[in-house]
Amino acid sequence: MAEPTPHRDRPRLRPASLLFEPAEAAADPEHFFALESIDDPRALLDRATELTLAFRAATDRAMEFQAVAAAQLADPRRFDRLTPAAIAERAEWTEDYAKKMIEFGRDLLHGSEGRGHADPV
Repeated sequence: MAEPTPHRDRPRLRPASLLFEPAEAAADPEHFFALESIDDPRALLDRATELTLAFRAATDRAMEFQAVAAAQLADPRRFDRLTPAAIAERAEWTEDYAKKMIEFGRDLLHGSEGRGHADPV
């Protein structure tokens, strides 16, 4: 599984709203957020770009939550803490990446995001 890189130096963009599609539309493999129904290439490019930015922002935010959860699960104060290997298995990461994500999560939890720590990759 690919291991994404958190981007701490970029300001967060306000993503376009991601609307959930009706079940019938989601079942159609050709349907994707009604992009197939846009005939004007300019409008199609604009909406597809909005969606791309929204998905990137959602990915970055979800990855931060992954890192925080990994740090919490690895917290030595927890009686049920998990090892980096167990976290890696659960998240489908390598153990080295899990260790980096745990550290990234600890940085996020302690508010040290801007202190020059490297991204977890």
